[in-house]
Amino acid sequence: MMQDLSTFQLIWVMAIPVVFAITVHEVAHGWVAKQFGDPTADQAGRLTLNPFKHVDPVGTVLIPAVLVLAKTGFLFGWAKPVPVAFNQLDNPKRDMALVAAAGPGINLVMAIGWGVFLKLVFATAAWFGLGGDIKPLIYMAEVGIQINLVLMLLNLLPIPPLDGGRVLAGVLPDRASMLLGRIEPFGLVIMIGLLATGVLAGILGPLVGFAQQFIFALLGL
Repeated sequence: MMQDLSTFQLIWVMAIPVVFAITVHEVAHGWVAKQFGDPTADQAGRLTLNPFKHVDPVGTVLIPAVLVLAKTGFLFGWAKPVPVAFNQLDNPKRDMALVAAAGPGINLVMAIGWGVFLKLVFATAAWFGLGGDIKPLIYMAEVGIQINLVLMLLNLLPIPPLDGGRVLAGVLPDRASMLLGRIEPFGLVIMIGLLATGVLAGILGPLVGFAQQFIFALLGL
């Protein structure tokens, strides 16, 4: 896939969906927090689609660039987390779960949106008799679907501080929620371990494939 693209084409074909996916993911967290009484993200200027407000030098630039230039076929990245003041939420425990769920939720919406875009690209190409010129748009849509599904499913893993961990903490009884919270300082170590041992790929790979096939079937692709 994408071997026929130049390095310049490869960078923008992959960068646009990645930056958009992680930017809107973070905005969704802040926007939902504001609806439940916490204006912290808004006051920090983070409720914006300007990607430069959300850039993490390592997660948004370095890691994705290395993966693209190495032509690994796998893309991953993250943005600066939006600030959320837990104690300013109307119902902190419940609302924090909803704030956390907003990120993966919007990634699902965007994955479907990229699927619609892909369908429109195919329809336009058929209508006007276009050929290879549309390949970059096809690849971009496919990356958009995949990166949003990866972000959605990765963040839904029930490991603090991932979104799934915060959602789980919001629905568990208080005592169990506190015990889960104690895992948070070790969350990054756990994720690195799962990644290094191949367990993470073994979990996400089939789930991403299934979700992508579902979207393709839903849209008749």
